[in-house]
Amino acid sequence: MMISNYYSNLREKIGKELIFMPCAAGIVSNDKGEILLQNKGNGENWSLPAGAIELGEAPAEAVVREVWEETGLYVVPTKLLGIFGGKDFRYQYPNGHKVEYNIYLFNCVIQSGELRPVDTETAELRYFSSANMPELALPYPKNLFFQKEISDVYFQWDENWLNTLSQK
Repeated sequence: MMISNYYSNLREKIGKELIFMPCAAGIVSNDKGEILLQNKGNGENWSLPAGAIELGEAPAEAVVREVWEETGLYVVPTKLLGIFGGKDFRYQYPNGHKVEYNIYLFNCVIQSGELRPVDTETAELRYFSSANMPELALPYPKNLFFQKEISDVYFQWDENWLNTLSQK
């Protein structure tokens, strides 16, 4: 699905201006430990399978739906790896729409399916090792991608922000 009715209606009201967009993204690995990435074929950089969380949908439900739509794989989210947002996660689509993502990043395990996109958003799917990882559309910390065991949830955090806040 390209854009939901909710976001389409919102865009009709505010045009291309910046909006917050809650999203879910999945790290999907193969048996070699390589990470599955998506190329939309429209000039954007590679990305994780990801997309907007729809009204009434939990982040874990959104990642399952988005991974299936974009890859044809049925996954189960096994761990929340991180929560990302802020100015580093602002993005402008080729059509000029501006978003600031708030992303729930999940580790996912493949349950079934065939690597073949269900929607029209994906031009190419490919697994990458840490040695040949391309530039991504968003600045996820790459150390999250290839760790075997991750004990804590990663929170994007600017320590200078806390100092600024404490001076008010």
